[in-house]
Amino acid sequence: MRPFALNYARPTLEAEVRAPYVYDATQQLNVLADGAVAARDYAVLREFASTTSTAGSKTHFDD
Repeated sequence: MRPFALNYARPTLEAEVRAPYVYDATQQLNVLADGAVAARDYAVLREFASTTSTAGSKTHFDD
């Protein structure tokens, strides 16, 4: 027997989002294309809520 909810459940499609920053291993920070620290760009923080990278823990913000 199949649960009722599974008759209507659909897998979610994840949006392809490209962050405007990259991880710089020498500074150990996420930086923008112009070299500025991404954690100091308020527009980036408003859009993405954080500048966490896959290089570290996803629960911490850049210092």
